[in-house]
Amino acid sequence: MADETGVPSRRDVFGVAAVGIAAAAAVPALAQGQQQDQPERHAPGAPTAPLAANYAKPPLPEQRQPWPALASKMTPRPDHGETSYKGSGRLAGRKALVTGGDSGIGRAAAIAFAREGADVAINYYPTEEPDAREVVDLIRQAGRKAVALPADIRTAGACQKLVADAVRGLGGLDILVNNAAYQQSKESILDISDEQFDRTFKTNIYATFWITKAAVPHMQAGAAIINTTSVNAYEPGEELLDYASTKGAIMIFTKSLAKQLGKKGIRVNGVAPGPIWTPLQVAGGQLPGKMGEFGANTPLGRPGQPAELASLFVLLASREDSYSTGQIFGATGGRGGP
Repeated sequence: MADETGVPSRRDVFGVAAVGIAAAAAVPALAQGQQQDQPERHAPGAPTAPLAANYAKPPLPEQRQPWPALASKMTPRPDHGETSYKGSGRLAGRKALVTGGDSGIGRAAAIAFAREGADVAINYYPTEEPDAREVVDLIRQAGRKAVALPADIRTAGACQKLVADAVRGLGGLDILVNNAAYQQSKESILDISDEQFDRTFKTNIYATFWITKAAVPHMQAGAAIINTTSVNAYEPGEELLDYASTKGAIMIFTKSLAKQLGKKGIRVNGVAPGPIWTPLQVAGGQLPGKMGEFGANTPLGRPGQPAELASLFVLLASREDSYSTGQIFGATGGRGGP
């Protein structure tokens, strides 16, 4: 389970975020070449940035796992910033709930939040427990409170309970990341079953609505909501008809909700990733035989790693980005997006 104007300007925002968007990889996430001897340069609170050549490039090995898949069984294993992200107290004392926090982009955000001083609750599908336990351990190693909340979020009741449990476990809530997603590639609309269509919408947009609705009453001025949309909201893949539709809905939901909550001092922004190496891809997110091409059509020539988005989520959650709301920030490798 596993994106404008104003002060600071969009260019300024990315100037800050770019210091750490590329995170140093856990060794399994690197391509098979050796790391080059280069001096590390990084700002406090940012991950050390490896040369892009050290990240895995296509062709990636063809592989499939039963949904929802585990990051720990992927080859190469994704980099979530486990060994690289260095915090500097940018989220000290904050309390965050991250859905899909066991792996992928949600895991990278959860690790970074904890190392920036936040207590973190992660939601995940129950069968993702092995990945989730790793994240819980990493949050605790950072000296922060970790709350594990397994749940299938396809019903309003489950989403309401999730938020209530997070608030109780954390002692409050002021950062919400709606990141959990369901993605299955199909060549034709004729191949998309009613069950798949329903599951995609329930997981991706209904749950975002239900969780946010339950969370807002607990959030005060200065709180932040971050929704994970997608490059597919702007440049939809023909094989991702239902998934792309939900990501477009999340983009509009983000912009509209920001107008509602601005008067309360709650900021709402989104991140639109491009091809990122997460369990979504090996659990049906790519058509059979297409894994080797994943990310190859971007100007950077490779898929992104979850760690490369961590600093962007930290920035949007922090009070440093206090004048940005209703914005969608792209991390697409140079193709499509906002």
